[in-house]
Amino acid sequence: MKKTQDFIQNNQQRFLDELFELLRIPSVSADPAHNGDVRKGAELVAQHLTEAGADKVEVCDTAGHPIVYGEKIIDPSLPTVLVYGHYDVQPADPIELWDSPAFEPVIKKTDIHPDGAIFARGACDDKGQVFMHIKAFEAMSKSGELPCNVKFMIEGEEEVGSENLGVFIKEHTERLAADIILVSDTGIISNDNPSITTGLRGLSYVEVEVTGPNRDLHSGLYGGAVANPINVLSDMISQLQDDKHKITIPGFYDKVEVISEEERAEMAKAPYDEEEYKSSIDIKNVQGEEGYSTRERASIRPTLDVNGIWGGYIGEGAKTVLPSKAFAKISMRLVPHQEPEEITAQFKDYFESIAPDSVTVKVNPHHGGLPAVTPIDSDGYMAASNAMEKTFGKKPVPLRSGGSIPIVALFEQVLGLKTVLMGFGLNSDAIHSPNEHYGLFNFYKGIETIPYFFEEFTKLSQK
Repeated sequence: MKKTQDFIQNNQQRFLDELFELLRIPSVSADPAHNGDVRKGAELVAQHLTEAGADKVEVCDTAGHPIVYGEKIIDPSLPTVLVYGHYDVQPADPIELWDSPAFEPVIKKTDIHPDGAIFARGACDDKGQVFMHIKAFEAMSKSGELPCNVKFMIEGEEEVGSENLGVFIKEHTERLAADIILVSDTGIISNDNPSITTGLRGLSYVEVEVTGPNRDLHSGLYGGAVANPINVLSDMISQLQDDKHKITIPGFYDKVEVISEEERAEMAKAPYDEEEYKSSIDIKNVQGEEGYSTRERASIRPTLDVNGIWGGYIGEGAKTVLPSKAFAKISMRLVPHQEPEEITAQFKDYFESIAPDSVTVKVNPHHGGLPAVTPIDSDGYMAASNAMEKTFGKKPVPLRSGGSIPIVALFEQVLGLKTVLMGFGLNSDAIHSPNEHYGLFNFYKGIETIPYFFEEFTKLSQK
């Protein structure tokens, strides 16, 4: 891989400039106002795949946002790696909390990234990490050192639940045939402590609506006599967890995977500093389910969180109004064996049961996804471990993540393929938040490491 690594070193600035061009596109899949930008993002990804040396590159239309496909088959007898990622991004809101415009990437130095980090929406999640794969492929392709076949499937709906990806996969199973799926939409413990994600939580996401009177009312004339939907909603939300932070929905924990004490002890060996954790997000103390550590609460236990709540008057000044409606968005992170549809139904039944008869309640399900656990004894995991050890100089730690990538379970169900989650982001990179960023060290380390994964996987698969 010497020629490949030389190519990477000689083209670092160009890689960065090209990533900036992609980051400037506000490909926000959740907002119909950005539908044109999402397609523009897909077309630019397709252009870069073509220029990198991929064949049969196509922007594939779906019922929603397009999926970009490309491939390079050098020898059908060799293994095939299917690379998955997404070019859509979260909304930048709240805009006013960004230190620089969300879609005008800039490089700034931070304590964690003394060599600089790219600040922009999508820098880490997932444009920067997708771009690592495109540039690593380009380096191998242009250097004549691509050791096996590669296929790319880059979607534009990951941030809204990948609704149309399942249909695409089922319609193109032969086209997507491969030996392993490689994903970089995860992270590492730190730049000094590499890790490979071996587990992901699932997701159930709902929106609730509480309605009281048929119109907004004067709070002086009606207050105290008519139920206030915001007050009621707040009270109902408070009933979703007990004083030990355990979720109160009947049946919620029935299928939760029980992790052995031995496995919990192994997980606890991963480097972790709770004081640093608290300091990094400016909190005085942690909070969560009794009987579990902070790391366990954020990885092997299910959760329930309110992601947004609104109603009534929130403009400048005062308006003495008793609102007709109140709303909240609520997400539940799930662990192995919990099923999103079943959890959503349990939530709906319970939430409706605790509503007083002074209001009416609607529960509208949004997207969900199954949890997933990947094996650490597979050729794919060993290839990732060997590749990261080569570039970081240290063997990576297997680590379960609290995040969700719902399509990992889908890949196994439909394509029969295991996934390797070899990401390079950090928890401190503020994904989904204002001032999202991605370290230059991490961006270039990913491009450097990915070719070694291809090399190692080819060797292991041919034993």
